[in-house]
Amino acid sequence: FGSVPALAGIDVRVESGTVLAVLGRNGAGKTTLMSILTAQNVETSGTVRVFGESPYENARVLSRICFVRESQKYPDDAAPKHAFAAARLFFPHWNQELADELIAEFQVPMTQRIKKLSRGQLSAVGVIIGLASRAEITFFDEPYLGLDAVARQIFYDRLLEDYAEHPRTVILSSHLIDEVSNLIEKVIVIDNGRIILDEDTDAVRDRAVTVVGDAAKVDAWTAGREVLHREALGRVASTTVLGALDADERAEIAASGLELAPVSLQQLIVRLTQRGDAVAEKEEVR
Repeated sequence: FGSVPALAGIDVRVESGTVLAVLGRNGAGKTTLMSILTAQNVETSGTVRVFGESPYENARVLSRICFVRESQKYPDDAAPKHAFAAARLFFPHWNQELADELIAEFQVPMTQRIKKLSRGQLSAVGVIIGLASRAEITFFDEPYLGLDAVARQIFYDRLLEDYAEHPRTVILSSHLIDEVSNLIEKVIVIDNGRIILDEDTDAVRDRAVTVVGDAAKVDAWTAGREVLHREALGRVASTTVLGALDADERAEIAASGLELAPVSLQQLIVRLTQRGDAVAEKEEVR
């Protein structure tokens, strides 16, 4: 934005038939990436292809994708019934039966003007359109943040159920990383407009481990390794290191009286972005 690029050096390919999460902090570039892929914004350099074509002003492409965002805009006099009717006309794979089930589950007031809806009700309208569209690619840019925990779980469960029966590509962004971690098959992490991670979820989970125990032993074992985070309380330390462990290393840790603790997806991504900040600060000092 302005003289500062929102995205820089982005090179990513998304395979069809997968659930992918685009993760990162506020302002990292997640929404910008989704907006460009859905032709809401236009790239200033590079090439964007969706279904092998540029999505910009391309009805063939746009009719096959659905983009739902938290800040979704509707006409002032529109009610949910109007939004769903328009979606039914636009999306060729729209499933009215699924939409009706979701409307009942989320208890959406169909005739109330959208601008009078609560944040949770507005979020429900968005996720219903996203799910019932059954678009070949569906983008969810945190439209479910207004939902309470129970409603978010309904969304997650329904997404998995319908994806299993009607496979398609689902791309979602979220701050609630651990909540969506069981949904996603691939993770892209954007930080300061650049991709710092692009891997399958299982591979990401194996990227780091936390070693817990006597501080001196933990420090000795982690010496020479890339440390993402260290905490200590008295003589006990907990250190997260980057890198998968083989069977011999795990046996060595156990023999030393130390314990291994898994690193959640959220913890790992937080540590990776913090590491990126530290690297950037060092480069600025130079």
